[in-house]
Amino acid sequence: MNWSATARLGRLAVVLAGLFGAVAAFSATLAPSQALAQSGSAVRRIDISGTQRIERETILSYMRIDVGDRVDAGVINQAVKRLFATGLFQDVRITPVSGGVLRVAVTENPIINEISFEGNEKIKDETIRPQIRSRSRGAFTRARAEADALAILELYRASGRFSATVEPKIIRRDNNRVDLVFEISEGESVGVNAINFVGNNEYSDRRLRRVVQTSESAWWKFLATSDNYNPDRLEYDKELLRRFYFSRGYADFEVLSATAELSPERGGFFITFTIAEGPQYDTGEVVLVSNVAGVKADQFDDLVETDPGDTYDADLVERTVRKIQDRASAEGVNFIDVRPDARKNPASGPDSAPTIDLVY
Repeated sequence: MNWSATARLGRLAVVLAGLFGAVAAFSATLAPSQALAQSGSAVRRIDISGTQRIERETILSYMRIDVGDRVDAGVINQAVKRLFATGLFQDVRITPVSGGVLRVAVTENPIINEISFEGNEKIKDETIRPQIRSRSRGAFTRARAEADALAILELYRASGRFSATVEPKIIRRDNNRVDLVFEISEGESVGVNAINFVGNNEYSDRRLRRVVQTSESAWWKFLATSDNYNPDRLEYDKELLRRFYFSRGYADFEVLSATAELSPERGGFFITFTIAEGPQYDTGEVVLVSNVAGVKADQFDDLVETDPGDTYDADLVERTVRKIQDRASAEGVNFIDVRPDARKNPASGPDSAPTIDLVY
């Protein structure tokens, strides 16, 4: 390489170094302005349009944006969400700051003038009204009205009317007011076609049907309501089954499931209880222990209704507890707490039953 070429390369390196230095200097001067842009634009004035009843100060309090604040897209998005969350507005639009001005356009939700129910005969207005959230002189929202319609449907389903329909409609009035009307088609009540049990070995389906409150539909039960499917009644039926088995020594009894399937033509329900009976227990040792000063346990011996060797009966245990509490109260010992401790023991042989020791 000759000296001329070397000199040219040297001058090129100087020029490039100058360019890189200029770029670095430009970047250094640009960084603060970029950080300023990222922090948002300053608000010098807030213009609000579309209000009819709601005060400007109310909107600003929900937005949480004041003159002098710097706002970006994230701040605006949060302000829109807060305004919608009030339930007061049908539409909210906030445009980015332009020339220091933040523009807010709202469309207020109508005010409910009156709420009425049409088509309901089986369930009266005074029963339905407490179940809905919409209120007269409150803001109307479509989401709340639809939720109210579902709440009304639940009332009808609880009474066995699963074909009922509820449709909320509005009638527009002046001054941005509406009448809210729930149009109800009650439909026919849906009965219980059959009640079946799975897992019962000791008691037949016929016997267990007499235990539960729900009953199968029949033409001669036209005045009864127990043959209509009711989810709450089904829960009570599970408790009735537990009491029945516990009072007959089946202390491990469980209702594994209780299902109700609607027939394809929606003409009735098929209810199935799946149960686990478990073994039948006998009563083992029965002991009374007193931890109350001045109260001797043996003074209640004659109240115990369960004897060793008897089939265990949870109802008799509960009755014994009540009798002890009543006698103690009559003798001036108030608020006595009787908690029977039931201790299970496995069967001692192939021909014997497991036992439950009771400590009162």
